[in-house]
Amino acid sequence: MKTICFYFQVHQPFRLRKYRFFDIGQYHNYFDEFANRSIMRKVAEKCYLPTNNLMLSLINEYGSKFKIAYSISGTALDQFEMYAPDVLETFVKLAQTGSVEFIAETYSHSLSALKCRDEFEKQVVAQTQKVEQLFGQKPTTFRNTELIYSDEIGAMVADMGFKAMLTEGAKHIMGWKSPNYLYTNAINPKLRLLLKNFQMSDDIAFRFSNRGWEEWPLTTEKYVHWLNSIDSKDEIINLFMDYETFGEHQWAETGIFDFMKALPGRVFSDSNFEFLTPAEAAKKHQPIAPLHVPFPISWADEERDLTAWLGNEMQDEAFDNLYDIMNRVASIDDPDIQRDWKYLQTSDHFYYMCTKWFSDGDVHKYFNPYDTPYEAFINFMNALSDFKLRLNNAQETAETSGVINPNDIDTLIKDYEKKILELNNLKKLSATESKPKKPRASKAKTSPAKGAARAKREKK
Repeated sequence: MKTICFYFQVHQPFRLRKYRFFDIGQYHNYFDEFANRSIMRKVAEKCYLPTNNLMLSLINEYGSKFKIAYSISGTALDQFEMYAPDVLETFVKLAQTGSVEFIAETYSHSLSALKCRDEFEKQVVAQTQKVEQLFGQKPTTFRNTELIYSDEIGAMVADMGFKAMLTEGAKHIMGWKSPNYLYTNAINPKLRLLLKNFQMSDDIAFRFSNRGWEEWPLTTEKYVHWLNSIDSKDEIINLFMDYETFGEHQWAETGIFDFMKALPGRVFSDSNFEFLTPAEAAKKHQPIAPLHVPFPISWADEERDLTAWLGNEMQDEAFDNLYDIMNRVASIDDPDIQRDWKYLQTSDHFYYMCTKWFSDGDVHKYFNPYDTPYEAFINFMNALSDFKLRLNNAQETAETSGVINPNDIDTLIKDYEKKILELNNLKKLSATESKPKKPRASKAKTSPAKGAARAKREKK
């Protein structure tokens, strides 16, 4: 049987409040609690709660035949605990069915994989521990922020012990190849790759309610017909999308919930497909080839590259300034600083600074709380400036209290070794100078006359 792999991204950022220049050094509360709480509750009512209940009903109806997967960022999990514990309860119920896989990602939904391996691994470990704590699952599949992937990123993920990874079946990477197979990482073939079928995924995620689309309205009969029309040799259709597709991006009035409710039954009755989780699909199917991705790709925009988050001067300056202080943050044992550091890394902050107002401009505007990308940049840099002041104060306090900065340990060790060597040399020199000196024989010269007289006396 062929495989359908349904995967959903669940993410909410901690949005910044309007942080003015005059707030720097005065107020350290960067995040808009009112906006974060109200948006979470709105999305919970429109998407998370009704969609989770729908998925639970489908699993109850079809048992282990219907399977899905989620990756939930650490920032979303934190907001569930703070603002929407009822949503978290429904995800726990989904986990208990045995038909849902929870996937690892970066805790902050960050771009750390592009900057620092240590920070990247630290965030992945934190998110997987949170998932295991809440849902009782230890993830074996990984998806990077926004499906960002390259050969080197995949190799890092493989080194961390993950068996499979999700990414985009980007046209400029695939060429003539099909995304409907399993591939492997080009550096470490132990890591298996599942590639998003962007055509069939976006038919649901983006085009479903578009009345200008020539295929509107999309029905389950039509969709399953497309599934049956793929090449007979293709093995897997990976449908990857934002979970907010249901009820938030595509409102309930569009019929999106009715479509999803009817889809599994139509698949089972009219096709030769089965539903598997990513881990199950990666185990069932055999990879057909390594996939070479020398430069990072993503699932965003037409280009499927990084330009949604990085590339213009504002984005690059904010990104570089943020990670320039990474080592300093690591030396500070302050939970508030560590929390804010995580939340400031969220990729959404850089997304808001994007100046692409062409083919993908409407999408960027929809997700952007700022009037302009320049406003987003100024607001972020103001908050970051205050954060740097807090770092300075924390380091000064640590030095005053005698706390050693871990980053200075190597330097201190070298200084101590140098001092020990100097002391040893002084000790050796002191020992040499304190030894008693032997009397030296007189080498005074004697005149020939005195020598003859002495020899005559000794002879007598």
